Amino acid sequence: MHLTTSARNLLRDAAERLRCEPVVEKRRGRAVDQIVAWCQAHDIELGARLTHARLVLDRELLDRIDEALDALGEPAIAARLSGLSTAEQAELGNREAKGVREKPRERRVLASLPAVSRPGVACRAHDCLDLDRRDLDLAAFDALVQVENLDSFYGLPDTLPALSPWPRPLVLYRGDSFYGGGFTDLATDWAASGRPHLYLGDFDAKGVSIALERGASHQLLPPLELVAERANAQQLPPEQQRYQAALRQHATRLPEEHPLVRYLAILLGEQRGLLQQWFGSADDWVAVPLHPRPTP
Repeated sequence: MHLTTSARNLLRDAAERLRCEPVVEKRRGRAVDQIVAWCQAHDIELGARLTHARLVLDRELLDRIDEALDALGEPAIAARLSGLSTAEQAELGNREAKGVREKPRERRVLASLPAVSRPGVACRAHDCLDLDRRDLDLAAFDALVQVENLDSFYGLPDTLPALSPWPRPLVLYRGDSFYGGGFTDLATDWAASGRPHLYLGDFDAKGVSIALERGASHQLLPPLELVAERANAQQLPPEQQRYQAALRQHATRLPEEHPLVRYLAILLGEQRGLLQQWFGSADDWVAVPLHPRPTP
């Protein structure tokens, strides 16, 4: 029988309060009942501390609980298991708290970086690498490229002429349930640098909204003439209507001559979109600024 996370949190809160108070009273509830059951299972006498309405916690009781935890090889009351990896939890004792541990991919990102020759591995221009975001020196890159679709991420060509102003791009998959957390934290750090953040994803209401919400400075798109030719109503589904009001408001803040205005006229005015897989040759893509003052 283990002390649950809620029981541990209650005991840790009581331990902190006991630094200034002689006793701490807790009303009977699920967490208190779990503590009572655990103490009874480990022959810790509660005596007059326990009534039908509350449990009185004092330093002597918490010390006895800590002694029992130590004998069981479990972390002490003061140990915070939340947010730790399984390995870090293991350093504190035998208890694995899966519900509050750091997810294995919490800090991971999927990056496309120049290839390094490795024995037994076919040589390509770029390698797709699963990395801890903390191992990346963001100062070494001059632009962040956020790729929304995993198939497009793996299928990126060796060179993207639209990125020629930025010879050292950091190309990352935006992420899903596996990589989303790591990318979000990295993008927050990147935003503080003020350097360009380019978005590569669908040209539809949701896609442009994601680019804006994530703080992208540009969106990689086909030339306007190609979008005008290929965009179609089928690639702007009705369920994306909920994104359009915010996009219309964004459009009103753009100067008339802004490059994005004519793209949005197709998307919002003509109600036509274009999925990334229909963008055509990457040699023709352009970096369209998303804001009134494009990032240089």
